[in-house]
Amino acid sequence: MDAIAVIGPAWICALALVAVLGDALLPFIPSGTLVILAVLRTSQTEGSPLLLAAGVATASFLGDLLLLQLARRSAPAVQRRLAHRPKLAASVERVQRSFAGRTTRRAAALVIVARFVPAGRTVLDLAVGHSPDLSRTFLRWSAVAAVLWAGYIVSLGWLNSHWFDTAWLSFAISCAAATAISSGIAQLVRRRRRELAV
Repeated sequence: MDAIAVIGPAWICALALVAVLGDALLPFIPSGTLVILAVLRTSQTEGSPLLLAAGVATASFLGDLLLLQLARRSAPAVQRRLAHRPKLAASVERVQRSFAGRTTRRAAALVIVARFVPAGRTVLDLAVGHSPDLSRTFLRWSAVAAVLWAGYIVSLGWLNSHWFDTAWLSFAISCAAATAISSGIAQLVRRRRRELAV
């Protein structure tokens, strides 16, 4: 973590917020890792976890809004891209069907769970972008999901920064826990999908 100490906390926080904003479009960006890093660098500053969580939630919601608009405005280009990626196209179609046919409570669960599944947010945003009538419901629950995810990822980093003496150990355990939780949720989603398909 010595190399990280050279970079000021403000830069790390800014980088984390940009990553959260962009990972709706580019899901391979390690936004959760960068948020945890930002939490660890600012954990001793009073009030910083709350400010960081508010920034992360805002960036997360704005990222959804941005991808939603891009999907809507460049629908032909998105369709062409989906045509070359059948797995992604099938996921988008499945999400569209399930989101459209769900009650408010189930739609909320779908949006919130997608936030915690790797690339789930991207697929959901693309699916809703093709269905303008779903946007209002989606945006309401997207805001809730953004707040929940921000609270979760910031709390994870903050708690580990207080439980362990060394920054590198806090960082490693926080990232491992976040990865394990996301993988566990993804496994549950896949199992549930298989059960419904039977």
